[in-house]
Amino acid sequence: RYQPTCYEHAANCYTHALLIVPAFVGMALLHRLSDTSWERITAVVYGLGLCALFVVSTVFHIITWKKSHMRSMEQCFHMCDRVVIYFFIAASYTPWLNLRELGPLAAHMRWFIWLMAAAGTIYVFNYHEKYKLVELAFYLTMGFFPASVVTSMSNTDGLHELACGGLIYVLGVFFFKSDGIIPFAHAIWHVFVALAAAVHYYAIWKYLYKSPGSDSLLET
Repeated sequence: RYQPTCYEHAANCYTHALLIVPAFVGMALLHRLSDTSWERITAVVYGLGLCALFVVSTVFHIITWKKSHMRSMEQCFHMCDRVVIYFFIAASYTPWLNLRELGPLAAHMRWFIWLMAAAGTIYVFNYHEKYKLVELAFYLTMGFFPASVVTSMSNTDGLHELACGGLIYVLGVFFFKSDGIIPFAHAIWHVFVALAAAVHYYAIWKYLYKSPGSDSLLET
């Protein structure tokens, strides 16, 4: 297993640590812009998924960097880091599945995507790091399969942003698989994740939560 340099460890930590506060602020903003209980619940689910992604990733990389002798804790947080990705993917689709008029499969996909996240969790705790390509395929399948339902929405506003964010994630996978080959590869992967998450957040804010009076709300 590749051992990052001290500078790479630092980059792995800071590239996600710096996004923790913005993620919480973003969740609070969507919650404030919500008009209904369903919108508020959706904002919290999505926001918690976003926050958990950056928090757990940061904690794991700090432990890996500073507490390398605590192997059991490192292993635990490594699994949590992988599990959170599944739930983050599910949370990222939740606003579109909950707040947009979609085809008849949308209601089923709304719950199926969380079953996929649960299945991914079971996989991680049973086969962690054993079949890495299978795990990667699981992430990609979960990331793209619900898109077949989301693209059926009659209102197509936001589809370009969704596609753009998805493309950024896919391009970032190259660096995710390049540890030990490209310097700072994992930190670069983190940057791709941050950019893709920002694009998707912007789309959710603009097309699902922002109303004509939102700008005045932000100024109060």
